[in-house]
Amino acid sequence: MREVIKLEEQPLLKVKNLKKHFEISQGLFKEKIIVRAVDDVSFSIRRGETFALVGESGCGKSTTGRAILRLTDATSGEVAFNGKNILSLKYEEMRSLRKRMQMVFQDPYASLNPKKTIRQILMEPIRVHNRFPKKDRIKEIIKILEIVGLSREHLDRYPHEFSGGQRQRIGIARTVILQPDFIVADEPVSALDVSVQSQVINLLLDLQDEFGLTYLFISHDLSVIEHMTDRVAVMYLGKIVEISETEELFRDPKHPYTQALLSAVPSSHPREKKERIVLKGDVPSPANPPSGCSFHTRCPHVMDICSKVTPEKVTFGENHAVNCHLYTEKNNKEEKNHAIIYT
Repeated sequence: MREVIKLEEQPLLKVKNLKKHFEISQGLFKEKIIVRAVDDVSFSIRRGETFALVGESGCGKSTTGRAILRLTDATSGEVAFNGKNILSLKYEEMRSLRKRMQMVFQDPYASLNPKKTIRQILMEPIRVHNRFPKKDRIKEIIKILEIVGLSREHLDRYPHEFSGGQRQRIGIARTVILQPDFIVADEPVSALDVSVQSQVINLLLDLQDEFGLTYLFISHDLSVIEHMTDRVAVMYLGKIVEISETEELFRDPKHPYTQALLSAVPSSHPREKKERIVLKGDVPSPANPPSGCSFHTRCPHVMDICSKVTPEKVTFGENHAVNCHLYTEKNNKEEKNHAIIYT
């Protein structure tokens, strides 16, 4: 479990009602299909925090990260970075802001240009954003290489001469060399061997401490999430169903989907008995999502209201919220009982 750090209350990034819908053509005379990849997502990230987005493949995690950085244009919503809505910025303004908002990509084999040397790959962002005096640029490149565990001997090699873990280190170096404030890490260790994953995770944590970075960490690996994040948002079919501090989420998950995800995490001890929650059915298509609660087709606690009404957010304390009728119905019953007693 990650050590709890003191964070600023003012959010560095605030996402409000973010939506990203894709239109798919079915032919000349047929109506287009609307795929709701991200459907009304809201959260905030404080400076210095590592905030996680988790969920099954296809739930909209990566699309959310790309929409925040405007690598794909959002359909609607607001993304405020330091209080400024970046979705409304003009091209030149957004281009200038990119040095403060960077991304670590999932695939270390596809994210590096195979025709360029490491010197050229790391020099490109410095040149584009005009960082550092020209005479100092090579020194800065060597410095960042050494920080990520490589050396000046690697400068004139090509990406194919490195292992997957080394390539990801180069990708991280390219991201951090601009000294950004905010980084979206999109499944940064999922393509790596298990033995290398912990090294890259520890590198990201060390860089956060050294440079004061803020992360949006996207992953489906809950063991990684538990180790390195401060808060977690659980996504299902383009929506956030639960958001909480990491320690509390793993200790007391509220949403049935979150409970099912955590039950799939292997036990840390062979004698530890753990009840496995197996969800029935497949994930519905985001092109034709279920009415009401999007999880009701697979939920073991489904009620009549679940298929008819979208659940409202219910809060538990200051930092734990869940969208589920189990708790809205419970609250309604408690309020009715309270009214009967005191009427």
